[in-house]
Amino acid sequence: MRVFQVQDDWSMENLRMAERPEPQAGPGQVLLRMRAASLNYRDLLVPKRGYGALTGTLPLIPISDGVGDVVAVGDGVTRVRVGDRVCPIMIQSWIGGQATAERVRQTLGGPLDGVMSELMVVDAEGVVRVPPHLTDAEAAALPCAALTAWSAVVTHGGVRAGDVVLVQGCGGVSLFALQFAKLHGARVIILSSSDARLERARAMGADVGINYRTTPEWGRVVREQAGGDGVDHVIEVGGSATLPQSLRAVRAGGTISLIGVLSGAKIDAHLGPIVTRQVRLQGIACGSRDGFEAMLRAIAEHHLRPAIDRVFAFEELHPALAHLATGAQFGKVCLHI
Repeated sequence: MRVFQVQDDWSMENLRMAERPEPQAGPGQVLLRMRAASLNYRDLLVPKRGYGALTGTLPLIPISDGVGDVVAVGDGVTRVRVGDRVCPIMIQSWIGGQATAERVRQTLGGPLDGVMSELMVVDAEGVVRVPPHLTDAEAAALPCAALTAWSAVVTHGGVRAGDVVLVQGCGGVSLFALQFAKLHGARVIILSSSDARLERARAMGADVGINYRTTPEWGRVVREQAGGDGVDHVIEVGGSATLPQSLRAVRAGGTISLIGVLSGAKIDAHLGPIVTRQVRLQGIACGSRDGFEAMLRAIAEHHLRPAIDRVFAFEELHPALAHLATGAQFGKVCLHI
């Protein structure tokens, strides 16, 4: 079977197509014929061993998010049947409960082999059925980006009707956060460097769009747009360059969900306001299978559809990653397998 794998050495140049023997489902496992995959920012880091020892060992099949059909089940499997269309959960060892070191250790696309293969075997406990109204690309977009947004907005954030939520950018996590916040009755302010993308975000339900290029001190403007006190919740995907403005934008007692570090991984911000204004800074990294299934029930009930930017062919993994690296996408970058 065809796979993409990082081989010989950790670098993007060593991410190549290769052949591997077809796997077989053992006891408690399922064999999936993969149909689509979607990319996340972490997929730009893994080929360069961006997570150190946690990245895994070579050769490594990358990419954490995908969808496939169950084509065989091992002994003792009752959770799914042949013919089911399922997503493997990104964190295979996190079924439910709070995050622990043991539960969050086994992630697809590093250190475990990921989804960029025509066939893959995973534990039957590590897959979830996907709603039938979704296309393959839309379903493949869910395991990391959608669940991360759900964890931030719903599981940990507890966003309610009437809340004001600030969303940064128009990537996968941000647009899912927009959709989930609107689903729960919140007012959403969204940031982007592109007026065209802001217009598309408004069409998806965003109430206010702010161009952070033309409004570099957007924290103050966001605060004003939220009525003067600040927003209840910030979906923080930027990191070091955006966190100071997020602290200006959030209300006393509000929450900043720290999801990404696109602008830098080191904090350079005044910590005093976090303490004196009792701001909650919550780290978010995906979620459990239980959270995934709760999210899927909401997606199915409301026939929510993810925003897909572009779908590449399996062979076009490198162009797809290059497109993701531009940061110019609106929604998810996907691949047909």
